[in-house]
Amino acid sequence: MEKIFAKDIDQNTKKQFENCLSESYVLQGALMPDAHLGYVAPIGSVLITKGFIVPSWVGYDMGCGVTATKIMGKSLLPKVRKYSEAIFDEIKKEIPMGLGKLNAEHKVSKETKKDFGNILAKLEKQLSDKELFKWIKRKSISNLGTLGHGNHFIEIDYSKNEVWLVVHSGSRNIGHHTAEYFMIKAKEEALLQNKKIKEKDYVGTTKTGFTGPIDNSEAKENFEATYPLKISSKIGKEYLAALDFCLEFALLNRIEITKKVVLGIEKVLGEKINFSVWANKNHNNAERIGKTDKFVHRKGATPSKKGEKGVIPGNMRDGSYLVIGKGNKKFLNSSSHGAGRRMSKTQAKKEIKMEEFKRTMKGIKAIVENGTIDESPFAYKNIFDVMKAQKESVRIYKHLKPIINWKGTENYPAKE
Repeated sequence: MEKIFAKDIDQNTKKQFENCLSESYVLQGALMPDAHLGYVAPIGSVLITKGFIVPSWVGYDMGCGVTATKIMGKSLLPKVRKYSEAIFDEIKKEIPMGLGKLNAEHKVSKETKKDFGNILAKLEKQLSDKELFKWIKRKSISNLGTLGHGNHFIEIDYSKNEVWLVVHSGSRNIGHHTAEYFMIKAKEEALLQNKKIKEKDYVGTTKTGFTGPIDNSEAKENFEATYPLKISSKIGKEYLAALDFCLEFALLNRIEITKKVVLGIEKVLGEKINFSVWANKNHNNAERIGKTDKFVHRKGATPSKKGEKGVIPGNMRDGSYLVIGKGNKKFLNSSSHGAGRRMSKTQAKKEIKMEEFKRTMKGIKAIVENGTIDESPFAYKNIFDVMKAQKESVRIYKHLKPIINWKGTENYPAKE
């Protein structure tokens, strides 16, 4: 059963969604109002499966999501406005931003390292591939407290007299590498199953069509496709364990970034700042429904169960929405993860004019240049229309408007 809440959806996105729905193990699907073409499954798709989980429907950025934190101090809003340039420079200096940017391990907080140790110990018991585990153990710490690139961002916002911090990031290279590993494994499983079926068809003959085990190079070609894993299988259980690790890792990453931003503001203002995390949610994930063998895959969709807090970013100009879920079954207890792209990055770079970008961002401290033009407000759908389209799924709690925005681009001007 399909439910499409996106208006004026293009045929390629619709076809991609229908391809996912055609799988025999899929029970339900929904496209959120921000839906657009992805790879394998559309961005903004929610798919409920029975007995199987599909790594490519979760995607590479396992645990990508958003954290919203209220930051508090005496007369904080006017101070943040007054010292926005200094705050911008301090945070840019302290938090690695951009493709491949990593953190020094000694800069990661003790609390985050302790929490990381706990989730790593749990993963070690569940992964049979010790080389994969060693790689995760070796690489993970340096990815904590880093922003990444593309549409990931850090933003200081306001709502009336309140100051808020919004962080959009995920599991970074840890999630990407882990996702690729299991997508290849899922294809290997499909090839092995295909081998068994063909051998069965040719029982009593010499025409099996196979001369040996699956060549891994075959699995590594075109693995970005719908290859499901049985949740009861050994590899299926290991994927679920790795997914759980990456989801927890992404939550930790955003909290570490939040701590560093608060410390940066304290350093600039010379005073103590308090903070309270309002929501920290992953919108690229898959979660088991109760104690059943059913899983809900969200590829760019915010979980919105009844009473559940969530964050829906709009764009660099229009800020973000804090929302509370209504638990709408038609929406499969989900909502959009943002405004959704209206243009591809390539199209945006060709069509958006720099003077328009600069004009629309007036009054907001941000990097407004060629390196971020594909992330400008014009590259995205109208967030106000998107919010109207899902009023049956979420209630708006607050609309946060930007003061300072950081994007993970390689084109930050060098400091003299």
